[in-house]
Amino acid sequence: MSEASTLALLERLVAFDTVSRNSNLPLIEFVRSYLDGLGVTSRLVHDATGTKANLFATIGPADRPGVILSGHTDVVPVDGQAWDTDPFALTARDGRLYGRGSCDMKGFDAVILALVPEMMRAKLRRPIHLALSYDEEVGCQGVRTLITALEQDGLRPWACFVGEPTEMGVVIGHKGKRSLRATVTGRECHSSLAPRGVNAVEYAARLVVFISDIGRAFQESGARDALYDIPHTTAHAGVSHGGTVVNIVPNRAEVVFEFRHLPGDDIDDLVGRVRRFAADTLEPAMQEVAPETGIVFEEIATLPPLATEPEAPVVTLAKQLSRNNAHGKVAFGTEGGIFQSRLGVPTVVCGPGNIEQAHKPNEFIERSQLEACEGFVRRLIDHLASDQAA
Repeated sequence: MSEASTLALLERLVAFDTVSRNSNLPLIEFVRSYLDGLGVTSRLVHDATGTKANLFATIGPADRPGVILSGHTDVVPVDGQAWDTDPFALTARDGRLYGRGSCDMKGFDAVILALVPEMMRAKLRRPIHLALSYDEEVGCQGVRTLITALEQDGLRPWACFVGEPTEMGVVIGHKGKRSLRATVTGRECHSSLAPRGVNAVEYAARLVVFISDIGRAFQESGARDALYDIPHTTAHAGVSHGGTVVNIVPNRAEVVFEFRHLPGDDIDDLVGRVRRFAADTLEPAMQEVAPETGIVFEEIATLPPLATEPEAPVVTLAKQLSRNNAHGKVAFGTEGGIFQSRLGVPTVVCGPGNIEQAHKPNEFIERSQLEACEGFVRRLIDHLASDQAA
């Protein structure tokens, strides 16, 4: 492993506190300066506030379809987690590198940046595009603005590798996700007069049960894909709160729920079922007592599924580069589904580290995983410089 460059870069990247609530510009400016020093021009695509940015850089002939290496720069919070080390200071111990984002996914980012000099020395037949995004952890927001800019430029890459942690396994699919917030407005009154009020908590609970029943139906008889650890579409209500004290019928409650769906299941239909249950069953009963009551839905995030054919050339190439002839699918979402659905680019998820370490206290990545990732990228460089890529 090129430890000096990869580890030094990972140490620098981890030191930037890029929790999604913060700006990622200090990290992005560091990367842009690093690339400038190597003679690589990069482009920044900012968010509406100007406090966050994606970075995009091309190495090699820009007039040919190339390969995107995609990573995100934001990390999840450490609030309330019991860390044994400073989460924003890379700590090496027993072959592991501890720090927030070391696994998810600054390890991958460090590898691809460390190998930029080798990319430049190679006589690439097709370009390598580096894409570093913001706000992946809060709904893959940043990459959407980047892709809009790439669409406007007419960029049509040949393939995309998303470096989320898969232990360098070849992942050809992940579930889609849609999350919503339902706000229930009732009518409050003294609890001794409960029938004269509309209990927002009660109707929110009925909504949760309906969502749970949808999930149970998929578990019992829904479509199956054995390549997923959870082989069916799931429904989940993760947040529910409302009311103040027990002797007041509550006039407000909130439920936040999500579907994680197989590519073949109709997410619009699933959300529509919930909306229709609220409109056709719950609201009429509520408004019979109090016309001003109701349920309002707000979409929080949507993520398209990734579905790459096992026989696709990008999958064959990924297996050659990873020296792994198997492929799989994962339940967690990535930016890969957006690259595939928006740009039409064949996409594989393959990166260092184990997703089990992500988002936890004492997050770490094995040094051996960085070595494996370096091997993958070096073999990609060789491939793109060979006659096969012509």
